[in-house]
Amino acid sequence: MISIVIPTQGNESETVATLSALVPGSAAGMVRDVVLVDRGGAGDIARVADVAGCRFLKFEGSRADAIAAGVKLARGSWLMFLHAGAVLESGWIDETAQFIESVGVSGHRRAAVFRYARSPYAEGGVTHGLRQIARAVAGPSSNQGLLIARDHYDRLGGYAHGARHAESKLLSKLGRSGRAILRTRIFVPA
Repeated sequence: MISIVIPTQGNESETVATLSALVPGSAAGMVRDVVLVDRGGAGDIARVADVAGCRFLKFEGSRADAIAAGVKLARGSWLMFLHAGAVLESGWIDETAQFIESVGVSGHRRAAVFRYARSPYAEGGVTHGLRQIARAVAGPSSNQGLLIARDHYDRLGGYAHGARHAESKLLSKLGRSGRAILRTRIFVPA
């Protein structure tokens, strides 16, 4: 049902944390496959992918191109994009299933992002406060994950080839009315 694409840069521990939150979704049959796209990091993401049963792609190029390449390997009718280190709260499976069902019943093309929650291990301070203000003004950021039907992603043009901030641009294309913010929190490292 859902293919999850996670771009990494050799950050093994963060990738493992993200994958561990996805295990219940795999057991429930929600997760069809996970694609780890490593952009030249120093870690051993290929080994992590092998142990976790994920698909692996080594990629040189922009982040947008890496994610787009990961989408080509994905087999699900729904796509979920997560940053390495982002950890979904345990209720994500039920809420995600309900969202997918509601989109199917309504016929409206919508995508969803998860509700932001700062990791309890992240440092606070002025930088965190400024990010909170920016998030309130500009809306969700790309580190909150994205859940979108594959055909909707394709219709929107996906991630623009070589574009800087392609994830934010895709969120902008969706607009406020084209995306929902789910109640499930996503803990992000910074």
